[in-house]
Formats: sequence, C-alpha cells, structure tokens
Amino acid sequence: MPKPITTDYPEYFGRYINQVTEEDLAEAFKNQLPKIQDFLQSINEEKANFAYAPGKWTLKELLQHVTDTERIFNYRALAIARKETSSLPSFDENLYAENSNANARSWKSLSNELINVRRSTEDLFKSFSDAMLQQKGTANNNSITVLSLGFTIIGHVYHHIKVVEERYL
Repeated sequence: MPKPITTDYPEYFGRYINQVTEEDLAEAFKNQLPKIQDFLQSINEEKANFAYAPGKWTLKELLQHVTDTERIFNYRALAIARKETSSLPSFDENLYAENSNANARSWKSLSNELINVRRSTEDLFKSFSDAMLQQKGTANNNSITVLSLGFTIIGHVYHHIKVVEERYL
C-alpha cells in the first residue's frame, strides 16, 4: 500500500509522514523496529532522567509520550477501520506527560513497553485489508485515513528520535 496523498490527512501530520522514506507501510514498520531498538539501547538510565531545559520533558517522559501517542493513534486506526462515525477526541500531550509517572519508572521498563506496543501496532496494521487502510474517519475534527495514521505513527517516532539527537544527546 503506497504512502497516503496529502488530502488523506491533516496538513500538520505531513511533518511526520514526510519523514518516512519507504512507500510501503509494512516495509516501513519492518525497517523501523531495529532502529527503535538500537536507539533505546543507546540511552542509559542516567541520561534518561535528563531534560534539556527547565519545563521540558525528560527523556523518560518523551518516551512515554511516544508510547501513549502510538496507542492513541492505534485506537483511532482501529475505530476508523471499523467505520466509526463519531469524531474521535484529541488529547493534551502535556497533560498526559505530566500524569504519566514516567520518571518513577526505569528506562528499560519504558523501552520494553514501547517495543511491545510497536509489535502490537504491527499486528493491528497487518490485520487491516486494503479497503480498511483506505477508510476515512474523523479524529480531532480532522479527516484522516487508517493508512495515514500508520505512516504518522512511524514518522512520529522518527521525529522524536531527531529531537533527542539534537537536544538531549
């Protein structure tokens, strides 16, 4: 299934989708998992407690944000694939981070959680037919396809890896 066209997702999500080099969603998921694992292993517990400025998330909070966002986008993809007609709600990423308890957890625990969520994400998207991937729904009052959500999930991870490399390491 090729990359979605720009009318299949909110303009804001283009910043994530454009970071995915693969044209095929399954290939993109397959290629990203080892990159995520290598990235997570490159960070130790001491670094994981670092925030690059006052009021910014620690690496632990950022990782929990990535995991939370993937779960939320998975729910949106599932609901839209099943032809949900209600507009799915938005979420406040800062409120979620503030209430995540991420800083009380170990980096290893947070890393394992993301890997488990990602494997579940891959299974979810493998279960969708081509028609389901093209299904359009509404999330946060914006029209989006299931396929677009898949590419957004992948691009969101790349976005945050870049942020970590530029600001945290």
